[in-house]
Amino acid sequence: MIDLSIFSSRVAQLAGLDISSSSIKLVELSIDDKGAYKLERYGIEPLPRDAVVDGNINNLEAAADAVGRALRRFGALKSVAVALPAASVITKRIVLPEGLREQEMEFAVETEANQYIPFALDEVNLDFQVLGPARGTHGEVEVLIAASRKDKVEDRVAVAQAAGLKAAVVDVESFATESALRLVSRQLPGGDKDKLIALVDVGSTTMGVTVLRNGQPVYSREQAFGGNQLTQEISRKYGMSVEEAEIAKRTGNGMPDGYQQELLRPFVDSIALETSRALQFFFTSTQYNQIDQLVLAGGCAVMPGLAEVVRARTQVDATVANPFAGMALSSAIRPKNLLADAPSLMVACGLALRKFDA
Repeated sequence: MIDLSIFSSRVAQLAGLDISSSSIKLVELSIDDKGAYKLERYGIEPLPRDAVVDGNINNLEAAADAVGRALRRFGALKSVAVALPAASVITKRIVLPEGLREQEMEFAVETEANQYIPFALDEVNLDFQVLGPARGTHGEVEVLIAASRKDKVEDRVAVAQAAGLKAAVVDVESFATESALRLVSRQLPGGDKDKLIALVDVGSTTMGVTVLRNGQPVYSREQAFGGNQLTQEISRKYGMSVEEAEIAKRTGNGMPDGYQQELLRPFVDSIALETSRALQFFFTSTQYNQIDQLVLAGGCAVMPGLAEVVRARTQVDATVANPFAGMALSSAIRPKNLLADAPSLMVACGLALRKFDA
């Protein structure tokens, strides 16, 4: 039963595989001679429409084919870490007596989990991690439980297997993103100690806002808003197929002269407005009344002028996420391409970091 492997120990050879709603992303990291991270290789391969919807894999064959195409450019690989959407995972912090043996701990976790999980335990993959001594108590420890329905786990494992890979680790997208954000936070002026950092992740279908303090999430909100809306507008206005519109949006090639003013700038303004609204939700639902730094991630983060427009709308300093900034790069990496791709590689980067878990 304790087999979700979210908190498992390191795997010797491992790359991060992010299966998102729009693309497959692969990242492999290593440690250089100075003990610093090095980006060895990465790859992105588009997914057909509706292959993955709301985090659910609707077309396993199409997803596996996309992984296979990415691998042909990525190179030989055996094991990957994959991630489940946060909505597919139930997490709960519990308190247990310290000093329990492993078997006793597993039994106690399953007993506690049975109270919080609305499914039979034989339908669930479950994992746990001891976080440390429980606050305000003596002789007890705080334990984080994570559980997901087996079919959600099996779908992602099956995609990896169909592409000839072993899914050695099954993580949670939000956990992976937080790991990558720690790399970004090191680059911020003065670091992130005791600061409130808001990660604004604008993907193809959803926009997520997570606020962290000292690396721990204190607030999270997700809404249906993303880059697909701009793709649909391009398709309708310029008579392109959705596939043509997506390519044109990504490359900027073949766009009419009025595209910037007619569609792109209004969409950038919409992202800034939704970010401002999300921060207001945060302020009204918590004890906090300010944000120290905004970090923009996801495929939309590299839209021209977005950081400046968001900064002007929210009056909070905004930066575009690049977890690879300052890393050594292998000769196969093109820095200009990486700069454009980095904000969408947060989950894959966080998963790749699992290779170094103690």
